[in-house]
Amino acid sequence: MEWIEPILNWAKENKVFFAWVASISAFTFLLSLLLVPFLVRKIPEDYFLEEDPEADAIREKYSGLRILFLILKNLFGWIILLSGILMLLTPGQGILTILIGVMMINFPGKRRLEIKLVSLKPLKRAINWMREKGNKPPLKLPESTTTVTS
Repeated sequence: MEWIEPILNWAKENKVFFAWVASISAFTFLLSLLLVPFLVRKIPEDYFLEEDPEADAIREKYSGLRILFLILKNLFGWIILLSGILMLLTPGQGILTILIGVMMINFPGKRRLEIKLVSLKPLKRAINWMREKGNKPPLKLPESTTTVTS
């Protein structure tokens, strides 16, 4: 039990640190309660299906704006992803927030990871429930006409 005394002393000396962690945790929890359902409902039902040729043409036409948009989207995605990781240790919708952060970030293998995450049963149920509450259809997954169901 001697090992616990230095930890308790450190915690007593760092009360401000713990106050900041608690404040950030409460803020991200409240933000996730509002933002996560909103973002889940904004996902197009065919998001996980193949690319759209019309969307590719628009991307080429506005390439300068697209670069700026990608930078901002990835920055925001990293903030959401890191908040989700923090929520794994504190109150909040961690896994769902991580999924939304991953969906916003561009990296190789992203599509496979997203589909794997969405295929997790608890996540499927949560996504379906949120989309149903917003009168949105379930998400469609590639490789079949299967939708995300519970």
